[in-house]
Amino acid sequence: MSSGRGRGRIRRRLTLGAAGLAAAVLLALAGPGVGAAHALAVGGPCVGHKVRTLPFSTGKVEVFKTRGYVCAVTTAKRAGARKTMSVSVQARGSRPVRDKGRYARRAGPVTVHAGHRCVRVTGSVSGRGVSTGWILC
Repeated sequence: MSSGRGRGRIRRRLTLGAAGLAAAVLLALAGPGVGAAHALAVGGPCVGHKVRTLPFSTGKVEVFKTRGYVCAVTTAKRAGARKTMSVSVQARGSRPVRDKGRYARRAGPVTVHAGHRCVRVTGSVSGRGVSTGWILC
């Protein structure tokens, strides 16, 4: 014969286990968004750590990397009036991902999944810019 107390313990453990599993699933699903919110909170437009800064006469391109993803953003040296800006990231063997338009301060961010492949990064502000060869190999 089993007592009511034994069944209550089992039921309580099952409830706690289900709640823990639900919390783990929610954290796994919300994890990338939480990281993005944290990166934006500290001032960066991309998630990850900065691996390169590519300066040029009218601005700079910053390149970030995390978990196989590469992100880049072009920032104008002088914010203000809208000017033609672009940023592009291309993983070797894939097509480039671009953001091009008239912006006051920043073009991008653009992100590609590079895995362990090399990437090529370009950026420009008002017709002047920078382009790398294959980097981060």
